[in-house]
Amino acid sequence: MLLGSHLSISGGLHKALLAAREYGFKALAMFLRNQVQWRPKALDDSAVEEFRRTREATDIRVIVAHASYLVNLASESEVRDKSIGAMIEDFTRCRRLGVEYLVFHPGSNPDLETGQKLIIDALNEIASSVAPDGEAASPSRVLLETTAGQGNCIGYRFEHLATILAGLEQPERFGVCLDTCHIFAAGYDLRTGETYADTMRAFDDIIGLDKLLAIHLNDSKRDFGARVDRHEHIGEGFIGREAFVNIVNDARLADIPAILETPKGLDEKGRDWDTINARTIAAMVSGS
Repeated sequence: MLLGSHLSISGGLHKALLAAREYGFKALAMFLRNQVQWRPKALDDSAVEEFRRTREATDIRVIVAHASYLVNLASESEVRDKSIGAMIEDFTRCRRLGVEYLVFHPGSNPDLETGQKLIIDALNEIASSVAPDGEAASPSRVLLETTAGQGNCIGYRFEHLATILAGLEQPERFGVCLDTCHIFAAGYDLRTGETYADTMRAFDDIIGLDKLLAIHLNDSKRDFGARVDRHEHIGEGFIGREAFVNIVNDARLADIPAILETPKGLDEKGRDWDTINARTIAAMVSGS
């Protein structure tokens, strides 16, 4: 797998690339702007040039951007219009920067059918706005992230995402990001070879493995089916070590970016947690 982590853009977007190189990652995740603001500072050409120049100097194969957590395309309030604008901005930035994927949480609505319809319409509007008729299609793709099922969040069942994807006018520009903590919390088991195979078979049957374009690697602080999103370090939560052994040795996932979204900081010995989690994953690869 192309292992990476979600890294800071403090000091400039290109700083995340430099940090990924220091870790020895082949992939990384990042925000493309201040993610708690609806209207960010404009992305100027010099920043784009520096980002592209820095990427050429590193060995980063895939970049997975993450949209703002403010986004809710399933909202029936003015938040939806703001969310569409924010997604158009981020998708446009992906194209300018050469970023492969833009991940977002589908949205929240107490009525599933209504929420799905709002998401579908919003994504069709976003795709149309970013690539107008007559313009070459963007190489970047928007990925719907699986959710844990907290509250009224949509996307905790594979069927939710399959319905959304089926309604898109330009489906080739979209895909799915699977978050291990989220699907475990939602009731998809990964903990044994048999349950992992069952979960991946269900994903393939309902969505299609060809749509799986990124993975978030996270253990869970809460038990199976809790529908609570709380990330834990690899092998230290309720998901456990064997699940990640199953994932990293699945040949079908070899070229997919696998992004650590585990807690940041230092352990009690002053060691960096991204380094610890990356080494834990690397040690799970058969033959390593």
